[in-house]
Amino acid sequence: MPQITRESLLSLEQYARERNVWRARVLAHKKNRTVALGEHVTLIFEDELTIRYQIQEMLRIEKTFEEAGIQDELAAYNPLVPDGCNFKATMMIEFTDVDQRRGALARLIGIEDRTWVRVEGFERVFAIADEDMDRENDDKTSAVHFLRFEIAPRMRHALKEGAALHMGIDHPQYTAVTSPVSAALRASLMEDLS
Repeated sequence: MPQITRESLLSLEQYARERNVWRARVLAHKKNRTVALGEHVTLIFEDELTIRYQIQEMLRIEKTFEEAGIQDELAAYNPLVPDGCNFKATMMIEFTDVDQRRGALARLIGIEDRTWVRVEGFERVFAIADEDMDRENDDKTSAVHFLRFEIAPRMRHALKEGAALHMGIDHPQYTAVTSPVSAALRASLMEDLS
């Protein structure tokens, strides 16, 4: 997938005019790129459209129009766009009760490293997590992680030939399996491998 460039972004004024259309488009798009892994973990698979929207939103919120600020946002977000050999996802650990969330985040240290995808007929591919910065400490993990799943050429070929795709988490305190993922999610993720 191509990287997002300064020239491909909308100006703050143009984005403000088109924001409602963009938001509706991205929300509809994310429906086919979101998977629940159990009751408390959601993966949202990112692509050029979802990351472009995030950049445009950050520029709008921060009222950034200077070149250096725009380049900073591009540098921060472009690594989250799949490059044709991987899936990239935002992992959210969700508990509505604050005390329950605090306890869960303490128990779930390392969950991001135990999240996996598996192409039918192959071994699981565990996530490479939080490459930009460490999001956990000795006391707890973060409620948000950024994951990359490297899909080997043989696996990509098998997916293109119709192999099923499975996902899950194999952590001592939290296990979940989606087997196989929905046809809509699989079709959407196939676009990341082109």
